[in-house]
Amino acid sequence: MRICVYGAASPTIDPKYIEAVEKMGKEMVSRGHSLVFGGGGNGLMGAAARGVRAAGGHIIGVIPKFFDEEKVEAICDFCDELIQPNTMRERKQIMEDNADAFIVVPGGIGTFEEFFEILTLKQLCRHNKPIAIYNLNGYYNELHMVLLEAMKKNFIRENCSDLYEITDDLERLFAYVENTDNKAHSVKELKDG
Repeated sequence: MRICVYGAASPTIDPKYIEAVEKMGKEMVSRGHSLVFGGGGNGLMGAAARGVRAAGGHIIGVIPKFFDEEKVEAICDFCDELIQPNTMRERKQIMEDNADAFIVVPGGIGTFEEFFEILTLKQLCRHNKPIAIYNLNGYYNELHMVLLEAMKKNFIRENCSDLYEITDDLERLFAYVENTDNKAHSVKELKDG
């Protein structure tokens, strides 16, 4: 299975997150999976790639050309494949097309945007791939509360909570990604409008 990991690019985050995501990358490979990610060399993107590499796994990095040209962030220099599209939109499409499942680790604005886009596409039945949020150290507790509050107030249908899993347990994370039956929904079951 090709798993797309969305996560932080920042080199200044707490090392406890780095260590946990490197461990997750190693676990991915031990379960026979490969990595698709945003191609960054730092932060949790770099950690996931280092974990996968240490365990001998395959890595596809996808990072826009301008990241290199404008020195936006460090690029992972040991990807098996490095794809450099022109835009962020193309980047996300390539990552989605090359993934069988998605894991969201802690991150910032870009990670939030990637998560909400892939969740929206699942709500609209454009894909039916597992989406798992790795809630390390409770990082996504408040985001999860926002989603539940929106469901409670009827801004999001309650059954949309079935579209993703949130957990801080690595075994449960992979159990969800690997064993989700991905029951097919119709748009009308998941969205008002």
